[in-house]
Amino acid sequence: MNTGLELQDVSLSVGSRQLLSLSCTIAPGEVMTVMGASGTGKSTLLAFIAGFLNEAFTAEGRIVLENKALNSVPAEQRRIGLLFQDALLFPHLSVAENLKFGLVRTAGESRKDRDDRVEQALEAISLGGFGDRDPASLSGGQQSRIALMRLLLSEPQAILLDEPFSNLDMQLRGEIRAFTFDSIRAANIPALLVTHDLADAQAAGGKILAL
Repeated sequence: MNTGLELQDVSLSVGSRQLLSLSCTIAPGEVMTVMGASGTGKSTLLAFIAGFLNEAFTAEGRIVLENKALNSVPAEQRRIGLLFQDALLFPHLSVAENLKFGLVRTAGESRKDRDDRVEQALEAISLGGFGDRDPASLSGGQQSRIALMRLLLSEPQAILLDEPFSNLDMQLRGEIRAFTFDSIRAANIPALLVTHDLADAQAAGGKILAL
């Protein structure tokens, strides 16, 4: 049974100063939000969960994903996807090649099978036929959709969202925000959003924790 993402008695500190202390469970398909001003430990919390906490910080507590404790698991084996403010598409790869980078391959799958899966993924985000495009030729919203689809194709068991909409203009922000949250719910993946924007938190529709 998928129990989602659990943070059990998590405490983060820098030197003698405690940044945050929390316990919570994020159900599959839920987007929980952690809000707070800069310096309150939001991004540090994501780094701890993802497995690349800076040595300047100390952490206590357990991270449990689908009933498996992750604290001692290397970052690359945690199956946690991240979305940042920037899409971070590989500039030397085409749109299709960016998606193939995230694609989890199945046994016996041919190159044509992978190409077909990538084209289906592009169709799903209304970018069919864009596979040969240079990522730099895409709009900000198109880049955001490609970044999200690349993440979903990697089949993560949880998703961390670090202010992913802050670089978008207001109209596009609402559109991409809705698309992102709808996609996470459809994939039934637990997600944690950090933001300072109340509109983002309200649109996520899950629990809100203010630091």
